Amino acid sequence: MKVVLAYSGGLDTTVLLTWLQEKYNAEVICYCANVGQEEELDGLEEKALKHGAVKCYVDNVEEEFASDFIYPMMQANAIYEGTYLLGTSIARPLIAKRMIDIANVEGAEAICHGATGKGNDQVRFELTAYALKPDIKVIAPWRMPADFPFQGRSDMIKYLQEKGIPCSVSASKPYSMDRNMLHISFEGGILEDPWNEPDENMWCMTKPLSQAKDDPEYVEIDFEKGLPVAVNGEKLSPAALLKKLNALGCEHAVGRIDIVENRYTGMKDRGVYETPGGTILHHAHRAMESITMDRETMHLRDSFIPKYAELVYNGYWFAPEREMLQAAITKSQETATGTVRVKLFKGGVHVCGRKSPYSLYDPSIVSFDEAGGYDQSDATGFIKLNALRLRVLASMKDKA
Repeated sequence: MKVVLAYSGGLDTTVLLTWLQEKYNAEVICYCANVGQEEELDGLEEKALKHGAVKCYVDNVEEEFASDFIYPMMQANAIYEGTYLLGTSIARPLIAKRMIDIANVEGAEAICHGATGKGNDQVRFELTAYALKPDIKVIAPWRMPADFPFQGRSDMIKYLQEKGIPCSVSASKPYSMDRNMLHISFEGGILEDPWNEPDENMWCMTKPLSQAKDDPEYVEIDFEKGLPVAVNGEKLSPAALLKKLNALGCEHAVGRIDIVENRYTGMKDRGVYETPGGTILHHAHRAMESITMDRETMHLRDSFIPKYAELVYNGYWFAPEREMLQAAITKSQETATGTVRVKLFKGGVHVCGRKSPYSLYDPSIVSFDEAGGYDQSDATGFIKLNALRLRVLASMKDKA
């Protein structure tokens, strides 16, 4: 039996690599997508092969991740429950997609992941897998209590210690971390009590607010059809552009959030996230739209945001309804071209300029000092027509 294992080299997947060999006598093909984890990938292939994997793919998909997943989501201004920029959620469909690609190439009949039965990732991985390969077998050990005899992290740490396999996670620091180019997330351990403030030493992608630069920094971002293409006049690839903004945001402590969110599985979960570059892009993109997008088009697109964000969060990236919404969103971005200037300072992103060759902003119309072809007396009829139903309703109430 051949199994493609989603592998990070962390506690869970280190256990799974050994367990799959013991349980199924499986030939395990490890897969790790390089979506911007930085130093976390060092020595990963060597570690997997040392612990019994027949092959290990460490796959650099940074550009695909940025251009085909992050950027379309940014065009949609997707935010889950008003706060979360979906950094973990958006990486899962790409990882699962590549696992299916490798299963097809290697002739593997199954894939395996270490997502728990309580979380969202199990849904995201498996919905993607079944959408792309309906007959794939999925091994989800945390949902197999009769075969997977672990209650939690302490059991897994003990299991590896008994087998003499080194592990980078200790029982004294049990919270989980998941990093990619867009963000890093922290969950579990001391964070499970929503009253506990995150340890200042925990942060990775942003400087502490107390160490943020004392002077503001101005950044200009160029957009073409709603997609960022340059920072401060320098043309960059999608991945390079996001990394550039991450570095700028880090210096100013931009992009930290601490939330309790509603998981798809029904429970609430406390998550702490850092999204420096994505936060800058989100504010800049909305500013770009503010002068280039027609009012009704914007309001209709904005009505899509909760649904679109929910689809990404819940794992429906390859579902037809997400693709339908994406087509409409892409259409809405045809004139979202120009430059936005933002000021980064002490954790904040402040829009302070925007310009576009397609600007719908006309100073002569809006000015208090010019007529600009607008007859103010026209507003009288406009107001009376819009007030008609309210006046009729008020008259009815007077008679009641």
